[in-house]
Amino acid sequence: MSDLATPTAGADSRWQLFKRLRVFLIIWSGQLISMIGSGLTNFALGVWLYQQTGQAMPFALVALFSSLPGILLSPISGLAADRWNRRWIMIIADTGSAAATLFVVVMISFGELQVWQIYLTALFSSICGAFQGPAYMSSVTMLVPKKDLGRVNGLIQSGQAATSLISPMLAGYLFVAIGLNRIILIDFVTFFFAIGSLLLVTIPQPETDDETGRSQGSFWQEAFFGWSYIKVRAGLLTMLLYYALVNFLLNVTGVLVAPLVLSFADADTLGIIQSVVGLGMLGGSILMGAWGGPKRKMDGVFAFIALMGVGIFITGLRASAWTIGLGMFIILGSVPLAAGCSQVIWQSKVPPGVQGRVFAIRGMISYFMMPVAYLLSGVLADKFFEPLMAEGGRLAQTFGPLIGTGPGRGIGLMHLFGGVLLLLVTAAAYSYPRMRLVEDELPDAIPDEPLPQTA
Repeated sequence: MSDLATPTAGADSRWQLFKRLRVFLIIWSGQLISMIGSGLTNFALGVWLYQQTGQAMPFALVALFSSLPGILLSPISGLAADRWNRRWIMIIADTGSAAATLFVVVMISFGELQVWQIYLTALFSSICGAFQGPAYMSSVTMLVPKKDLGRVNGLIQSGQAATSLISPMLAGYLFVAIGLNRIILIDFVTFFFAIGSLLLVTIPQPETDDETGRSQGSFWQEAFFGWSYIKVRAGLLTMLLYYALVNFLLNVTGVLVAPLVLSFADADTLGIIQSVVGLGMLGGSILMGAWGGPKRKMDGVFAFIALMGVGIFITGLRASAWTIGLGMFIILGSVPLAAGCSQVIWQSKVPPGVQGRVFAIRGMISYFMMPVAYLLSGVLADKFFEPLMAEGGRLAQTFGPLIGTGPGRGIGLMHLFGGVLLLLVTAAAYSYPRMRLVEDELPDAIPDEPLPQTA
C-alpha cells in the first residue's frame, strides 16, 4: 500500500503546484519560445555582421545599442510598470520587438539590409525590452504564492540558460540549411507565442496608495521613487551596492575568458568550454527551480557568491581547458542560485505597487557596473597584467611558479585577484548585520497567496 501511496501523493502535489502557477507558466512558456527565437536571430545576425565587415567593432556597437537603453530608461520603464497595465505593457513591447524583426526580414528580402540598420533595430528592440522587463518581473509576485517564488525564479533562470544552449546550436545548423531570412522569419513567428500567451491570461494590478508613491511630486520624483525607497532601507541598499560590486568583478574577468582560452587553444576548444558553461547555468537553474533555495535566502546569496569567487580563482590557475572549464562551470552554475535567492528577498520585501520602479532602479545601478567593467578589463589586461606576467615581467618571478608565465597568464592573474577580491567583499558584506539580517528586519510586503487569477 505504501508503494502506491507515494506516487499518488507526489502526483497530487505536482498538480497542486501546477494549479498555483498555471497563469505564470502560460506566460513563461510564451516568453521562452520567443527568447529562443530571438537567440536564433542574434546568432545569425552576428554571423552576417562578420561576413559583411570582418571586424569586431560592429559587435561592440550592437552590444552597446542593446544594453544602453535598458540602463537609461530604467526610471521611466519602472514607473510605467507601476502605473499602467503590466500585461498590456508586455504585449505592446513584444509587438514592437516583432515589428523590428519584421523590418529586418523585409530589408533582407529586398536585398537592402545595411549594417547601420542592425544598429537601429538593436536600439529599438532594446527600448521595447526596457519596458517589457520591469513589467514582467514585477508581475511575478501578483501571480505566484510567496512559498513558490524561489522555484519560479529558478524557472526564469533556466529559460535563459536553455536559450543560451539551444539557440546557438540550432542557429548554426539553420544558417546553412535555410539561410538568414528564414531564421529571422522564425523569430518573428515566435513573438506570436509570447503575445498570444499574454492575451490568454489576466494579470492582477497591485493596489496603490500614498506609501507606494503614487502622485507624489513631479514625474521625475515618481520615476526615481525606487531610489528613495531603497536608500532608507539599509539592508536593501547594501544588497544593491554589494551586487553592483559582484557584477563588476564577474564581468571584469568574465569578458576576458575568450582571450584567456585562445592564448593557448583553438576556437573549437573555446566552443566546448562555452557549452560546458551553458550546461552549468542550466544545471544551477534547474536546481533552483526544483529546490527553491535554502530557507534563509541571504545564506544562499552569500554561499553561492562565495562559490563564484572560488570559480573565478580556479579559472585563472592554469592554461588548461579542463581547469578553465571547471572554474566557469562553478561560476555559471552558482549564478542562478545566488540570483534566485536574491530575487525572492526583493520580491518578498518590496510592495507590489512599487516593484516596477524599485526593480528598475535596482537593475540600473547593478548593471551600470557592467560597461565599466568592460572598459577597464581590456586596459588592465593589455597594459598592465599581461606585460607584468610575460617572460621576465615584474610579477613573473612572484606568481609565475603558481600560474606560469607568457601569453594569457596576465589574464589568469586577474582572475586570481578577482576571485580573492570577491571572497573578501562577500566576507565584508556578511559582517554587516543590516544586510545579513535583512529577512528578519524588513517585514514581508506581499501576502502568502497572490490575488485570484484567470487563464
